[in-house]
Amino acid sequence: MRRRPYLLKRNAIIAAFRAWFAARDFVTVEGAALQVSPGNETHLHAFGTSEVGLDGSRAPLYLHTSPEFAAKKLLAAGEERIVDFARVFRNRERSALHHPEFTMLEWYRTNEPYEALMDDCAALLALVATTAGASHLVFRGRACDPFASPDRLTVADAFLRHAGVDLLATVDSHGAGERSRLDAQASRIGVRTAADDSWSDIYSRILQERVEPQLGIGCATILCEYPISEAALARPKPADPRLAERFELYACGVELANAFCELTDPVEQRRRFEDDMTQKQAIYGERYPIDEDLLAALPLMPPTSGIALGLDRLVMLAVGADSIADVIWTPVAEQAMTAP
Repeated sequence: MRRRPYLLKRNAIIAAFRAWFAARDFVTVEGAALQVSPGNETHLHAFGTSEVGLDGSRAPLYLHTSPEFAAKKLLAAGEERIVDFARVFRNRERSALHHPEFTMLEWYRTNEPYEALMDDCAALLALVATTAGASHLVFRGRACDPFASPDRLTVADAFLRHAGVDLLATVDSHGAGERSRLDAQASRIGVRTAADDSWSDIYSRILQERVEPQLGIGCATILCEYPISEAALARPKPADPRLAERFELYACGVELANAFCELTDPVEQRRRFEDDMTQKQAIYGERYPIDEDLLAALPLMPPTSGIALGLDRLVMLAVGADSIADVIWTPVAEQAMTAP
């Protein structure tokens, strides 16, 4: 099997990562894959199922899109440093960088700033390269030195540097995006927009087309200080409530990880979840339940920083594979799709 060398390196990387977290007093946990809510982000899609009772009754359940909700309940119960090598499931996702089932490495530090997670990312990049015997991470002709210190760049600075867009000029003092202003800047730089695009749609298109391909080239990029509207689970930045304490890690133009200072206000979290589900209903004609146990747990959580890293993507870059399917032992077979 041509993929076997990749897969053996994958095993070695996972073993090295487990040892790294154990040496830093992280408790390895295993959040249940079946949840009452798979997550409440607008553009994430779940696999649904149901639990059948002894009397034949059915209760809806979902395969989780992230172990986050389960992890936060454990933090509320008193755990302080946890890590989960979680199998997660996302529908409507398949490409060289996406797979319906994949491994998400998610870890949390209580009473520590999210800058500590930035340091974790730098250490793990070096560890994955050392374990794989790689001097560089590579993908589609782009290379990244995993031993170099990551470049820290705010989203506003990245938009200005790579797209020529003054992003914060399109956000009001409350953090709401002003669509017409961003649409005008997108048109000026030749990024296509549609009449029914929201501010968030235009923001995402500029990010994907002009900014992301330039990130993590030469050295990794930590992209931080996201607009608050693009960080549903993060705390506002104290110095500027238009922004969130969120960062993403990029290497070779590929997003690897997403991190937050976690929001612990249940009222604000409910509002954000409901807003996202309203948008999901309008766009996709479906919505997911809100996990009431999660909302009840949030006030019990200490200040926490958390991060989710796509393990398959990182392994792919370290071994020089072309697709994450090449570093998954048994990829999900592609089915012939027919229109409903």
